[in-house]
Amino acid sequence: MATVQTRLLVTWAGESRPEICVTLDNRIPPPIVGIVTALLMWLVARQWPGELLPETATRWVCGTLITLSLLLDGWAIVAFRRARTTVNPLAPEKASAIVEVGPYRVTRNPMYLGMALILLACVIWFGQPLNLLVLAMFIAYLTAFQIKPEEAALTERFGQEYESYRARVRRWL
Repeated sequence: MATVQTRLLVTWAGESRPEICVTLDNRIPPPIVGIVTALLMWLVARQWPGELLPETATRWVCGTLITLSLLLDGWAIVAFRRARTTVNPLAPEKASAIVEVGPYRVTRNPMYLGMALILLACVIWFGQPLNLLVLAMFIAYLTAFQIKPEEAALTERFGQEYESYRARVRRWL
């Protein structure tokens, strides 16, 4: 069930305006969202078969994307473990540190970026360009219902330190 909250934000001009924020009381774990997205891509490709690349190129590109994704995710998890903070995306309020090393110097969400790379591999593997829209829906959903609530929790927890990090490092790439 979604909860709608109204917050008062102060803009740079000193004006304030209400902002409607949607948060989920029971968020779906991002890996489950990724699996559902991959299944949706499979259904789209089954309904409208296609081929984006020759078979050999498809295997190489998909293998490369999946390898990069796993390396990126592993690097991100190692950075979290070294900082001794939680990796649980459903409990950002339990974070004990802001991780700014490794892949977190380039993207604030390397694990989600890794998931998106795997889904990009699915687009190529299934050969259906319509699945790029499904990938875009995954990114939009994760941004709205996972990343933005995480950012709000981290801002509340770490204040200006997190805001400075957000100003330096992009959300995705």
